[in-house]
Amino acid sequence: MMPREIPLSDPVPVVVDGTTIATRVLEPAGPVSGEVVLCHGTPWSSRVWDRVARDLGRHSRVFLWDMPGYGGSASGPPVAVDLRSQARRFAGLCEAWGLQRPHAVAHDIGGAVALGAHLLHGIEYADLFLWDAVVLDPWGSSFFRLVAEHADVFARLPPELHAALVREYIAGAIRQPVPAEDVDALVRPWLGGGQAAFYRQIAALDPADTRPVASRLGEVRCPTRIGWGSDDPWIPIRQAYELRSRLPGLPEVVELAGVGHLAPLESPDAVSAALGEWLAGSPRRG
Repeated sequence: MMPREIPLSDPVPVVVDGTTIATRVLEPAGPVSGEVVLCHGTPWSSRVWDRVARDLGRHSRVFLWDMPGYGGSASGPPVAVDLRSQARRFAGLCEAWGLQRPHAVAHDIGGAVALGAHLLHGIEYADLFLWDAVVLDPWGSSFFRLVAEHADVFARLPPELHAALVREYIAGAIRQPVPAEDVDALVRPWLGGGQAAFYRQIAALDPADTRPVASRLGEVRCPTRIGWGSDDPWIPIRQAYELRSRLPGLPEVVELAGVGHLAPLESPDAVSAALGEWLAGSPRRG
């Protein structure tokens, strides 16, 4: 018999520092072996974790959130979407959830956000698994840097050109086939009224905001592990080993052969297996 698929709940709004954050919590049917919080990157939302979250949710309580400016969370010009603000909000969200030393998993800029919450705002984790993480200079594709410098121009593109650009931009991160409906789900929030928000979040992302985190990597207070797509076209695999050299204990690097930047969508079974092994070796936490 196939195991029961864990349903994904409707988003629940949580207000942190006056900003509404769309959240979801997956509850296992049986005993809870631990609490896992998942952080997404850009330009997507917590949807990148859906398949992995379902796997983890068979035994763990899983917490997902859309960073403000992304997915179902608050957006628009009044909402700050820089990495410093996201790290502060994530720290507040962990407190609002009542989490104490959860297992944290973070992808792309979610890595900088999770590390920032830990190193700059005192949030403690049982352990931290970083996937294709944005932490060390240089980061951002040449297209990303071009858009950041001319966001106002790109925001005025005709809608059909903008839609094609977003789709191609996301496709450029991928090296393994991904179901069309998954790509559609990542593109959809940036269409129509989301067009300006797409370029606004790119313009707000600045390596100056990751440097204070990068400079304190040696102060990380929990066990870590690193996962990376060996063919990541946005952040080359060598950065995984540079990150390893700066973290306490020289953590293990899990390489996924032939996988690009979007490992949770490109190879969800491999990501789930790596996370399952990692969690199995962690102290049990209810």
